[in-house]
Amino acid sequence: MPLTRPAAIYLDHNATTPVLPEVVDAMRACYAEPLLNPASQHEPGRRARRVLEDARERIGELVGASMAGRDADLVIFTSGGTESNNLAVRGLLAAGEHRFSGAGASTGQLILSSLEHPSISALADDLAARGWAVDRLSVDPRGVTRSDELPLLLRPDTRLVALILGQNETGVLQPVRAVAATCAQRGVPLHTDASQVVGKLPVDFLALGVATLSFAAHKFHGPPGIGALVVRHGVELAPHLLGGFQQGGLRPGTESVALVSGMLRALELWHAERDARQARLTSLRDQFEREICAGYPAAVVVGRDAPRLPHTSNVALVGLERQALFLALDQAGVACSTGSACASGSSEPSPALVAMGCAEAVFTSALRFSFGATTTAPDVSEAARRILKVCNDLRRRKEA
Repeated sequence: MPLTRPAAIYLDHNATTPVLPEVVDAMRACYAEPLLNPASQHEPGRRARRVLEDARERIGELVGASMAGRDADLVIFTSGGTESNNLAVRGLLAAGEHRFSGAGASTGQLILSSLEHPSISALADDLAARGWAVDRLSVDPRGVTRSDELPLLLRPDTRLVALILGQNETGVLQPVRAVAATCAQRGVPLHTDASQVVGKLPVDFLALGVATLSFAAHKFHGPPGIGALVVRHGVELAPHLLGGFQQGGLRPGTESVALVSGMLRALELWHAERDARQARLTSLRDQFEREICAGYPAAVVVGRDAPRLPHTSNVALVGLERQALFLALDQAGVACSTGSACASGSSEPSPALVAMGCAEAVFTSALRFSFGATTTAPDVSEAARRILKVCNDLRRRKEA
């Protein structure tokens, strides 16, 4: 008789979260009405436009943007976090070319942390290959970017600084406000990727002091395929897509009213119970780490000594190899990650953990576990039991 796989326990919410039923209902209502092309001038199009713009305003308010008056900030809808990050970096750099020295300028300096998501770090590598100067801020052993290095790196031709708000692999929160203050003194825009923070912790766009902020709905139980870039009033941004007038030409293409409505509903659900969700996720994370460390004393929790996101745990099962662990855990019905979902399948060590100065035994055995609104305490206990069994089985085979 073939062996049956155990019921899956999903601990990879940093990659994508399950869409909540209330979100599905909100999207279904849009399709059922139906809400059609919001760019059309007829009455059905105008009705769709009203729903879209009301959602845009409310989403901006929920992340702390100013959405009223002539000085309102912009909320630009995109396909997700990767596009939002690309639009921010390319758009700010392209706009800066004209500010600095006219149409003839094509390069300058970009500064980023050593902890950025691949949608920014890979873009920075591409820009470096095209002649841009790219410098990276280093990281302390806790996983926190060394913000005091920024004044030493800033140059007259610095066009942009990028610093992630909450690191996607370790969950360590970064000093965005301090870096934003330094950037403001020098007139340099700062972009922050808040994809792992929006819908998990309160985000105040105005208080952060950044020029742009990106996030994606599928990270907080909204639908995949929709994200946003918030742009501070007065910040110049150049489009990197052409072909339409939508969203002021900054991101042309027909907006999906259903996806935007789903994102709004997911964000509203989080906002309605944010304190309870934060406390519950923190409790689940701490329970998980406590049980793993009790059963596997060699385990190392990466970033434990720094302020962290409530839902992210990066644990090194020292003495074992992460890819073998990942595959064995998948067979045991525990879904986790070896790092960023956009870099999954790579056998390369995590750039974030290497930047932290983690020992080789740590970064070669580290896995990311992440929790969401649908995770329960029994899920965590059962996952820890399965993980410990896999670890002990692999260790015995290794010692045999």
